[in-house]
Amino acid sequence: MFYRTCLQAAAALASISLLAGCGVFSDGDDDGEQTIAVGTTSEPSTLDPAAAWDGSWELYRNVFQTLVSFPTGSATPQPDAAEGCRFTDTSNKVYECKLRSGLTFTNGEALDATAVKHSVDRIRTIDAESGPGGLLGSLDRVTVSGDDTVTFRLKTADATFPFILATPGMSIVPPSQYPADKLRGDGKLTGSGPYVLDSYAKGKTAELSRYEGYKGFAKVRNDAVTIRYYQDSDVMMKALKDRTIDAINRGLTAEEVVELQESRPETAHLQLIENTGADIRYLVFNPDDPQAGKLAVRRAIAQLIDRGALVQKVYQGTAEPLYSMVPKGIAGHTTEFYDRFGEPNAAKAEEILEDAGITAPVSLKFWYTTDRYGSSTAPEFAEIKRQLEDSGLFRVTLEGKPWTEFQAGYQAGEYPVFGRGWFPDFPDPDNFIAPFVGAKNVLGTPYESPEITEQLLPQSRRESDRGAVTGQFERAQEILVDDVRLLPLWQGKLYTAASEEIGGNENALDPQSIMQMWELYRKKSW
Repeated sequence: MFYRTCLQAAAALASISLLAGCGVFSDGDDDGEQTIAVGTTSEPSTLDPAAAWDGSWELYRNVFQTLVSFPTGSATPQPDAAEGCRFTDTSNKVYECKLRSGLTFTNGEALDATAVKHSVDRIRTIDAESGPGGLLGSLDRVTVSGDDTVTFRLKTADATFPFILATPGMSIVPPSQYPADKLRGDGKLTGSGPYVLDSYAKGKTAELSRYEGYKGFAKVRNDAVTIRYYQDSDVMMKALKDRTIDAINRGLTAEEVVELQESRPETAHLQLIENTGADIRYLVFNPDDPQAGKLAVRRAIAQLIDRGALVQKVYQGTAEPLYSMVPKGIAGHTTEFYDRFGEPNAAKAEEILEDAGITAPVSLKFWYTTDRYGSSTAPEFAEIKRQLEDSGLFRVTLEGKPWTEFQAGYQAGEYPVFGRGWFPDFPDPDNFIAPFVGAKNVLGTPYESPEITEQLLPQSRRESDRGAVTGQFERAQEILVDDVRLLPLWQGKLYTAASEEIGGNENALDPQSIMQMWELYRKKSW
């Protein structure tokens, strides 16, 4: 039995609704066609699941199926395409799933055990640089028995493997449409999830309609969804106010959240939903850079960053300081960076540099993405620049790029220091440590830490009771603080907004912070 208490805390949803307008609504589904328009600043980087370990998963969750998933209210994986899954041994090394009967992809092709094996095998065969292959490090091989049974044989014990299968990175695809050894090249998508992707215009829209052949856990409460992608939060917020869109999934700025909380006349017809979040923001240091590669430089920055000021000035209470890579609400959370460095102190930072023989101000370029995490990212990095330069110890240059270009740059090792956000693949401390270490990780910069990868993670993955692994993750965080290759900044609260006539918002975000579009519906009015 997986440990539930802390995981459920990460998945719990607390709803805040603003004053509604003059309309009166019921929660019954409308008799007419239910079409919902949702805005977000997070567009897919690719339509092929074998190439994405990022926010593309928001689309995947709604158009593909996985063997197991996270229904509303669940913090442990439950069957989706599978009828049932279980470890068949006592060592957590053999995981077996039996599929539902009669599953088909939207092109009519059967979704069977062979399709599942094909989908997982191609991730490892293609080994895309930006793909989810890093999640499958414990997998040895996949075997099938008949049309409905698939077995995953692991190299080592891994109690988190069901969580991995529940990520949209493990989306099941039809073998006829997705080559075994290369990415799909026609820019199209074929799945078996609650929706069909009818059309996709990169950077603009994704048009989804209900897939009548879908068999899974989701109860679809609308007929169609239009996802609109925005580069600018202000433009997206205006679209919500003007009723061009019905809801906002991701990308609200702190100023916009405050505006909605104040219930001004121009937003009285809107509702704001606050969700307990496990998303984090952090800095990444490139060890190959002449300056960022110096431990003293990284430690000096850790000594200078004032997270409290950053959160107050830029995020206005919509985030809180974070002092470890494992956030509050997840088992194993600590305040290790605060315990080690304490309050921001320029004199101590100067001493760290001087002890390493560094006397001149250190010049560094910090990179961030302009369109991934909302419009607050630029002010956030401006505040970081101010803090470091006010110490007299650093000269900072800032550079922002759209996500696709930004991603290519950090994966190529071009950035000395860059900012990233992490929305959990699954609500377990493993997912806030493992993705960032090892030769192949999500950062594009190898981070060898044998104690973590060869001792602590394997030990923790042998334990099904996830509440019994806090010791390993506390030690892992001590190592991360020693190295300062990653510097946690803040932990966010997740906000969605919607017009007053839209229901289902409080159930829409799963434990991976992904919007389940099928939960949204248009209320009746009279």
